Amino acid sequence: MLGFIRQQEKKVALRLLAWQYQRQSMPLPAIAELEQQAAHLVDDAHRIARERGQNVIAIIKELVGEIRK
Repeated sequence: MLGFIRQQEKKVALRLLAWQYQRQSMPLPAIAELEQQAAHLVDDAHRIARERGQNVIAIIKELVGEIRK
């Protein structure tokens, strides 16, 4: 069950990253790079959630917004 949830979180992060690239008119990196960035975001979000006790998806959205600023 936990693996399924983590995969869904990675898919959300992937979509958010792609949206952020498009929004800023930046070319999308290769899918492997985008997937790696998404996995890293999810790992960071889980770490932050453990520290702060916040929602993982909210943290993922926050991190994606910060990446391209």
